[in-house]
Amino acid sequence: MLQRLMAPALLGAVLKMAFCREAGNPLASIAFERAAMKVHNHFFRAAAVMAAAVSLVACTSTPLNQSQGPAPGFYPLPPAGRPAPPPAPAKTATFLRPAPGRTISKFDGTGNKGIDIAGNMGDPIVASADGRVVYVGGELRGYGNMVIVKHNDTYLTAYAHAQTILVKENEVVRQGQKIAEIGNSGADRVKLHFEIRKQGVAVDPEPYLNGDLH
Repeated sequence: MLQRLMAPALLGAVLKMAFCREAGNPLASIAFERAAMKVHNHFFRAAAVMAAAVSLVACTSTPLNQSQGPAPGFYPLPPAGRPAPPPAPAKTATFLRPAPGRTISKFDGTGNKGIDIAGNMGDPIVASADGRVVYVGGELRGYGNMVIVKHNDTYLTAYAHAQTILVKENEVVRQGQKIAEIGNSGADRVKLHFEIRKQGVAVDPEPYLNGDLH
């Protein structure tokens, strides 16, 4: 019963967060549906573990008495004259340039969903920020061999046209870690195509790489 209720919602979230299915975007291809199912399997297992943990806590918890603190659902007000603490800042990401070459094609939001970085065959590609690898493959037309890294609930990065991929799906990577090598798979020249996706929408990577946005 739990699986039937959770699976559609999880798959929908994965498809939205992994890469949005924009009209005319090759990321909307059947190949990407297959890749997204790999991501779904990982997140379904994690959700099942979380559900079991919540059930265990609910079964073993005991009621609070006065010495234990306020009743559930009630929180003490801050002392008079002391302002309430500010809300926690939203999650942000600081991105590292994934390859040292110059930018040879800029983001335009339509024909180019990211930037293209020049390089030589076999040059290192590094993770732009800490995260977890959620896709490795070459099924997406126009991208060649590609790695997608999820950094948090907001940001993903993609590294395309690789010659060699050095990581596997579900692997945790650190900022600056070598994850692939520059190549020309799915491209007419040797280059790295790099994308940043914010809540599934492609954004210009340059302001993030320059430190203007976080």
